Amino acid sequence: MATPAPIIAPSILAADFARLGEEARAVEAAGADWLHIDVMDGHFVPNITIGPDVAKALRPLVKIPFDVHLMIAPVDPYLEAFRAAGADYISVHPEAGPHLNRTLKRIRELGAKAGVVFNPSTDPSVIQWMMDEVDLILVMSINPGFGGQTFMHSQLKKIERLRAMIDETGRDIPLEVDGGVTPETARLCVAAGATALVAGTAVFRGGAERYAANIAALRG
Repeated sequence: MATPAPIIAPSILAADFARLGEEARAVEAAGADWLHIDVMDGHFVPNITIGPDVAKALRPLVKIPFDVHLMIAPVDPYLEAFRAAGADYISVHPEAGPHLNRTLKRIRELGAKAGVVFNPSTDPSVIQWMMDEVDLILVMSINPGFGGQTFMHSQLKKIERLRAMIDETGRDIPLEVDGGVTPETARLCVAAGATALVAGTAVFRGGAERYAANIAALRG
């Protein structure tokens, strides 16, 4: 049986920030499944990007789900704002708050899907006893904080491990990979069990006329 094509979630971190609305529309028209929004606070990770007001401004412009990755600490005080801004998926790092289970429950209470993000050094066992609370798993194949980094092949084994954990639940939990995703590394991720791919540079390079071809190349 053929492997289903992965979900493609272009990261607006690599878009032209002066034309963010146009860029969001362009990747949706080019076939993107989700829009990935990287939120960084200059504290949890060494960069500062955008806040909920930018997500709110983009929300009316596209219909695809907003996949919001919160690289901020503490994360709990900002869940409501990002949900109100239109986040469909809200993903958090276990290290960004004292009680991951409570955070995930709160995201679901707000009506969003709850995601857990694994830094390269974070062990899959973090969610072993709470898989029923997880709606999305995101594996970072780089150290979070900046785009354009090189894919860490060491994370393929983690993807395989998390794939097995998901399969044991019998639930359809997307397994997403973010960092250094190219057409070449995308194939490795899918072979390891990933079902969703975040890509910034690999989607946005070449301008809007290239977006559809770039997305198709990632899908394989």
